[in-house]
Amino acid sequence: MITRAVLRYVRITPRKFRQIIPLVKGKNPEEAIAILTSVKKGASKYGIDVISSAINNTKRMQGVEVADLYISNLVANGGPMLKRFRAASMGRASLIKKRTSHITVELDRVARPAAQAPKAAAAKYPHKEAAAAVKKEAVKSKHPEIKKKSTTKKGKE
Repeated sequence: MITRAVLRYVRITPRKFRQIIPLVKGKNPEEAIAILTSVKKGASKYGIDVISSAINNTKRMQGVEVADLYISNLVANGGPMLKRFRAASMGRASLIKKRTSHITVELDRVARPAAQAPKAAAAKYPHKEAAAAVKKEAVKSKHPEIKKKSTTKKGKE
């Protein structure tokens, strides 16, 4: 996690905000904002606010480019509920829960390509790479005739 932004006590239910999470999770923050501007949901404006806040948090850090980031985690948790009452039949009152949300977004750097990872490991542990090469040569020298399994069945030759 490079940076995190939290928007608290938002007057939208977490269930409604969770509908837009799959649209932007794993994407570049600038691309996510572009997607949310075209979505016709009330939750999208809160998503834009929290993602732009996370971008502004990363701009204060040195050596971090916004183009190298992606949304690693986006969560909408429930906040406190405002409880209101409404008149019901036969003189009763029914409860209305006006739900709030706490929205959290985390940005992280894009992982390096898989091709670069083994080179770093080989440089860190050169003796393991050498041991694996010696083991392969030993197996080849002991059994040069075994290259692939026979496809013939027993009894039929």
